[in-house]
Amino acid sequence: MSIGVYYIASNNVSGSSINQKNVDTISELKKRSGLDLEFVEIEQLKKVEMPIVFIGGGGTEGMFLEVFPKLPQPVILLTTGENNSLAASMEILSFLQQQKVRGEIIHGDLDTMAKRISMLYKVFSVKKKIANAKLGRVGNPSDWLISSSVDATQSKKETGIEIIDISMQEFFDEIAKEKYEDNQYTKLLKAKNYQPKETEKALQIYGALKRICLKYKLTGVTVRCFDLLKPVKNTGCVALAILNAEGVYAGCEGDVPALIGMMVLGELTGKPIFMANPSRIMTEKDEIIFAHCTLPINMPTAFRCMTHFESGLGVALAGDLQLGDLTIFKCSGLMDRYFVTKGELVANLCETNLCRTQLEIKLPHDDLSYFLTKSIGNHHLICLGDYVEVVEEFFKWFK
Repeated sequence: MSIGVYYIASNNVSGSSINQKNVDTISELKKRSGLDLEFVEIEQLKKVEMPIVFIGGGGTEGMFLEVFPKLPQPVILLTTGENNSLAASMEILSFLQQQKVRGEIIHGDLDTMAKRISMLYKVFSVKKKIANAKLGRVGNPSDWLISSSVDATQSKKETGIEIIDISMQEFFDEIAKEKYEDNQYTKLLKAKNYQPKETEKALQIYGALKRICLKYKLTGVTVRCFDLLKPVKNTGCVALAILNAEGVYAGCEGDVPALIGMMVLGELTGKPIFMANPSRIMTEKDEIIFAHCTLPINMPTAFRCMTHFESGLGVALAGDLQLGDLTIFKCSGLMDRYFVTKGELVANLCETNLCRTQLEIKLPHDDLSYFLTKSIGNHHLICLGDYVEVVEEFFKWFK
């Protein structure tokens, strides 16, 4: 069951059962939202993805007060435009505010209410999933990421996210097995016929990292990937590209805050997420360039294989993305700070002095100043489409 609806009957109508009109309201909301809404007893509310309290009409305030200690928080109140349902809900919401309990009244026509329920369901279900996530940190953050470490104990306490530390030696041991299972993405890479020996080694790194993800049952993983350069003479770019396409959030350089941001944006949007460096800001054009040597292999419309930019080794991906709206996002490791904005991808670049996938993005003028005055670290997360509203809604309810 997705959404549990606990009904509080009105004293202003005869009987205590749910009247047929309110039953019909739930049926319509179920149909219009495409979600599973069902009436439940109060004990079941903590077992559903999203609990709702349906205020059946006026005179329910005292009954709400009786059950309040048993209600999960936040408290979402569903109302109708009849029988003083809205008036009672407003009194209840005022009480919740006095108790410093977050709440909201869902009210309006059926389409408006269905849309709001869908938004809140997305936010609450993602919140619950993230609170049970397991992220792997293979090696420490790269030395230059001086603001991007996250304490595992604090992360679990503040966000619910479990961070599992995995040694680079364990990763090297897996790479030494020189194994991976072929799939549509490995075959796509090999079909490029780009430096076959280097591609094979890159795919062996993918196989190693995937086995680690399976072993620890990871939602996502980040790797101190530059430590691969000397002993392995290859990079993690291909491994991360394929894992992201397979639904495992995979990031570079041991950057845990960026990995958390990938997971948040990915779960809220259902889109592949590109982790990238801000590389150049052109204030005269209100544009910024982002670049990195890997991206989800299922994200670009086309891609080319090249060497890794900084080392000249291995196999990196230079991808072209669909021009148009995109979302840029970043949050801190404990998700107590975030930035999100809508941009427009105006060009895919191919410069020799930047990481291989290069995006030229037009942004609102005021948002450019964030990168120079309030930036939350280096790496930022990008997905195609405008998802600013759902990101802002998530952080409204996150803590």
